[in-house]
Amino acid sequence: MTKDNQTIQQRKEKAEALAELGVKLYSNSFKPENKAAELLPKGQTLEAQQHDEEGTSYSVAGRVMSMRKFGKAAFFHISDKSGQIQIYVKKDQLGDELFAQFKKWDVGDVVGVEGTLFKTKMGELSIQASSITMIAKSVRPLPEKWHGLTDVETRYRQRYVDLIVTPESRETFRKRVEIIRLVREYLNGLDFMEVETPMMQPVPGGATAKPFRTHHNALSMDLFLRIAPELYLKRLLVGGFERVFEINRNFRNEGLSTRHNPEFTMLEFYQAYATYHDLMDLTEDMISSICEQVNGTMQINYQGTEVNLAPPWKRLTMDEALIEVGGLDAELLQDNEAIIALAKEKGIKLENQAGPGKAKTELFELLVEEKLIDPTFITSYPTEVSPLARRNEEDPAVTDRFELFITGRELANAFSELNDPVDQLGRFEKQIAERGEDDEIHPELDKDYVRALEYGMPSAAGEGIGIDRLVMLLTDAPSIRDVILFPHLKPEAGTQEKQTESETAEQDS
Repeated sequence: MTKDNQTIQQRKEKAEALAELGVKLYSNSFKPENKAAELLPKGQTLEAQQHDEEGTSYSVAGRVMSMRKFGKAAFFHISDKSGQIQIYVKKDQLGDELFAQFKKWDVGDVVGVEGTLFKTKMGELSIQASSITMIAKSVRPLPEKWHGLTDVETRYRQRYVDLIVTPESRETFRKRVEIIRLVREYLNGLDFMEVETPMMQPVPGGATAKPFRTHHNALSMDLFLRIAPELYLKRLLVGGFERVFEINRNFRNEGLSTRHNPEFTMLEFYQAYATYHDLMDLTEDMISSICEQVNGTMQINYQGTEVNLAPPWKRLTMDEALIEVGGLDAELLQDNEAIIALAKEKGIKLENQAGPGKAKTELFELLVEEKLIDPTFITSYPTEVSPLARRNEEDPAVTDRFELFITGRELANAFSELNDPVDQLGRFEKQIAERGEDDEIHPELDKDYVRALEYGMPSAAGEGIGIDRLVMLLTDAPSIRDVILFPHLKPEAGTQEKQTESETAEQDS
């Protein structure tokens, strides 16, 4: 029997002994009146070894995080959502019965305590317990506090344990909630309306990705978990809602990595009578201000690299970026055959029907993207790779589109919307023809969306921002799994409780 199994067996025996003493192992009657953090200021006026003269009784509940026993007395710390506080128990104050119960408590148990405040001779505010209650008995040991939960795979697979023992992890998810709240407040302040659009769609659209397929029995039809809400949000523009946004899940049946999870959170918003230039201004102001509110500064450190989020942010066309950052010659970018040849020379695989716009975009991803550390808007994406974006009126070979890059990663994608139904139908048909019979991407024409455009959609601009990647940036998280509470992982192999770190590294490669 392993050491862990021995510990679990010993704890189960303690639980059985407590039950024989009449203790409810999983009670639902204790209601704490106080939080640890609110009690700490009350001890500021107390001297070492001094008791609260008022003798006010307080009650707290939480998980036992450490314990030191001394025969007829003991100290232990409990942790609630606000923080930790120390508890002092004495046999002569609790009485024989309660103290006998206490002797069978373990680190990890969830307990309730009532008592008065005092300071120890070491100056730590503590509660001297007059009553104790078992709320939930823990039969599995927590990781040793001086080691913490260092195994990455276990942190992701057993997030509940990670949250118990890793304060930094709890702080990351508190920040995530705060970031999303601030995004909502910002957009609400600009008169955007939050809406909900279908998660299951008859035609997957709004992006090029492999969808998850399911079947609705009553309707006798296949449906797809959405890869993007875009086409439904733009239907709302047609309907007269001029500013809409949604923060919700997208699903893409593709690989796992430090940047990709098959289920992820996106913000998408659309504004009538606006252009992509307006959304660049909005994005710059929103993200920089949220960063300052969350971190107290716009100068952050991401994985050892200094990043300056203070406006103004750099703006380059794709051609300018390929020349300035990628080191390509300006004349080469004007030669369609040469740009395709260069892409192939660099090892980029292009489909037979791919044109210079696709080649140029692939070269950008290879030569430029990872070098864009400070916020940079890249504009003028080729029309060939932008089937939903409005053509530029001066140069129809490119679109009024931008992508935002920070720390070498795409964080946002936006464009002035295409609202010409004839142009949109033609691009859909071209996109489907280029894919061919591709069951992975499921090429299908969204006729209803074209019909919606035929009713007339106002000029507009729209944008998608990856919430998970934004949280990664603002919390200095190296992997998307660090900012998703329950990320998707490979199944546990057999009876093993965790994969090796090498398997985790393989997933991230």
